Amino acid sequence: MKTVILCGGKGTRLRPYTHSVPKPMLLLGRKPILEYTIEKLKVEGFKEVILAVGHLKEQIMDYFGDGSKYGVKIRYSIEQEGLGDAGALKNAWKLIEKEENFLVLMADQLTNLDYKRIVQEHLKTKPIATVALKRVGIPLQWGVFETDSRGRITSLAEKPIIEKLVNTAIYVFNKKVFEYLPDKGILSTDVIPKLIADKAIQGFTFDDYWIDVGSIREYEEINQAVSLADLISRIKNHD
Repeated sequence: MKTVILCGGKGTRLRPYTHSVPKPMLLLGRKPILEYTIEKLKVEGFKEVILAVGHLKEQIMDYFGDGSKYGVKIRYSIEQEGLGDAGALKNAWKLIEKEENFLVLMADQLTNLDYKRIVQEHLKTKPIATVALKRVGIPLQWGVFETDSRGRITSLAEKPIIEKLVNTAIYVFNKKVFEYLPDKGILSTDVIPKLIADKAIQGFTFDDYWIDVGSIREYEEINQAVSLADLISRIKNHD
């Protein structure tokens, strides 16, 4: 199964880091974010990768080339202008059209989710789209009361944790999704609501590690953690 990785965004939330470096090429430790994803795909058996590139695309294309040094085959879908993630996916049609189903990832994510699990679920249930949903707990800083119909307090939960399912932007799509894709647009606002209305989308809930490296705070925190782990590994190996 082919994998499309959407790499064309400008990464405005990560400026000034992304003024001269595309977000997928920002280093975590000694490697770009995107390299971790490509290496993970190879280990899990996904060896045909399409990189949808746009902003500062030459840096990505020069670094990854045809993918042979990573044991995968890489092809490129090039945006001449910003199309949004839905438009970028539609722009990659010619590289995907022979695939019945395909995996779609964002270039700024890290996860230990086994992609084969969501693919298997998609192939079993056969929707147009399957989206990976991460279960997260959101702590409230206040106590929460419940009341009955007469306004009498019936219970108090002190600083409860509310569980929600968040969109990780990890998708498996059937090729029918191209009927929904605009020339320019966003998957979460322009495509997913239509799939929901048509009852053509399935959720796959997981609890594995996942992070969207989308802000300066997240990038700096995870980069510090990766660098520290690398340093500890070097010290141990030296001993």
